[in-house]
Amino acid sequence: MVQKDRKQKRIRRKLHIRKNVRGSALKPRIFVFKSNRYFYAGLADDDSSKVIKSFMSKKNSNDIITMAGAFAKEAVKFETLVFDRSGYRYHGLVKTFADELRNKGVKI
Repeated sequence: MVQKDRKQKRIRRKLHIRKNVRGSALKPRIFVFKSNRYFYAGLADDDSSKVIKSFMSKKNSNDIITMAGAFAKEAVKFETLVFDRSGYRYHGLVKTFADELRNKGVKI
């Protein structure tokens, strides 16, 4: 029996989530990605397979809050959005980012 590493497990969870989560031109998808140093987030239109806007920041809470403010200015243009956690657990930076978007008036 072969052990799956953390990255393979996250990719499997991500694909399972993406079966149900879709963004459109009227209701884009917010996606997140975490590397060892940076936190990335973006708006995607899955119907036309395009990224509308993307943002990057250092991986700490203060920078995430600042990035969420800039991100919210772009996201307010849309009525509602769909949040895609990309296979990550909903805690820590992912939760901080989503909560900060909600505080800025973005409907997720």
